[in-house]
Amino acid sequence: MSFFPKISFQCEVEEYLTKVFRNNELITALGTQEAENKYQSLLSRLSHPPSFTTVRVNTHLASVKHVKKLLFEEIQKQFKGLCVPVLEHPKLQDILLIPVIGPRQDLKKHPSEVIVGAQCGYAVLRGAHVYVPGIISTSRFVKAGDLVSVYSDIEGKCKRGAKEFEGVKVFLGNGISELSRSEIFSSSGPLKGLGVRMIEPVYLSPSFDNVLPSHLFLQNLPSVVVSHILNPQPGEKILDMCAAPGGKATHLATLMHDQGEVIAMDRIANKVKKIKLNAELLQLKCIKAFCYDGTKALSVEKREEEQEGPPFLPESFDRILLDAPCSGMGQRPNMAYSSTLKEVTSYQPLQRKLFAVAVKLLKPGGVLVYSTCTITLSENEEQVAWALKRFPCLQLHPQDPHIGGEGMKGAGLSLDQLKLLQRFDPAAVTLQGMDINSLQDSREDELISLANKDCIGFFIAKFIKSKSK
Repeated sequence: MSFFPKISFQCEVEEYLTKVFRNNELITALGTQEAENKYQSLLSRLSHPPSFTTVRVNTHLASVKHVKKLLFEEIQKQFKGLCVPVLEHPKLQDILLIPVIGPRQDLKKHPSEVIVGAQCGYAVLRGAHVYVPGIISTSRFVKAGDLVSVYSDIEGKCKRGAKEFEGVKVFLGNGISELSRSEIFSSSGPLKGLGVRMIEPVYLSPSFDNVLPSHLFLQNLPSVVVSHILNPQPGEKILDMCAAPGGKATHLATLMHDQGEVIAMDRIANKVKKIKLNAELLQLKCIKAFCYDGTKALSVEKREEEQEGPPFLPESFDRILLDAPCSGMGQRPNMAYSSTLKEVTSYQPLQRKLFAVAVKLLKPGGVLVYSTCTITLSENEEQVAWALKRFPCLQLHPQDPHIGGEGMKGAGLSLDQLKLLQRFDPAAVTLQGMDINSLQDSREDELISLANKDCIGFFIAKFIKSKSK
């Protein structure tokens, strides 16, 4: 059941992806029709949000049981008594899962419209209200307190301030406008704050605006898996090479009981500020954040003894997380992917530069985890094949927990190697909606199984460095 159109790409990107998902290894293993079915299913899934909202509990400050109780009460309040369960995950014991109700197909559309940008629209589909900076257009006479229908301009063609828009738009649900049209498009500059309070979203997910901010961190399920696989220990020195906005860095610090050192780097100053703010909010003191380009993080000269930040000497870290910059094609929901083929293919060389630095910074016997939130072979399995050939000191290692599927065929890796990889593939489950009745009829283990599969597209590889290079 597809409620939204399949994700669309620029022609050259679509041709590139089609070749990826019809590669010879895959066709030989699955057959042409099955490979094609999986690819088309993936395109449909990417335009829809995951079936669960995942929140990570800050166990540094509170127990999962305590936060679960508070969150259940909050959701009941938001959903006006609707009984939506909050589930604990048996293998990821610091997360809570909230089923997403929808798509709701019986909502009445109102004459007054608000058009929002694609990114704002995707946030609304995952539980957010509409904030003023995300609004592109409203109907002519919208006033504060009006019932409005909210639509997403997925192609980015609506002109700011337009009084009507007849282009491609996707219905997101209904809300109450907090401001008039003249206030939203004030000549004194764009306002901040809430623009539309969603009361009937197509997908019903809880809003987390100022909800238990020190106790919860919104994080996709595979992003939580990554930190568990790195498995940092108290007292160790950990490097998170591309750390913004700090979800994984704060998780690593929590898993270490805030004992040791987490060096979190990012090359964009505003993003580094976000890491610091998140560490402060979650009351984690072992994180040290630096604005630095990870490709230059290896020092060729002796460091000053008091120097805390990058660049670092070879073999400085016990464990390294390289959650690499990537084409981001696994993110959901996404109905129109705008990057060019040149942009998509630019990530592989950058990832290899970062990877080469990571290998040199890792101690012998240390663990390196490489991850992306994309679906291509070139950024995932091909990078593993390249790394194993380029760095004889690295061995692939089993992952625990292993919740996703195995790696994808097409990069020349053996079946045993593919089994050591972890690929979260949204196409692994049939596209389906969830209403309150089907939710109440489902067993908890069935819901957990669905949450494991129906998440964003993601890839993880774990390496151990056997000897000094």
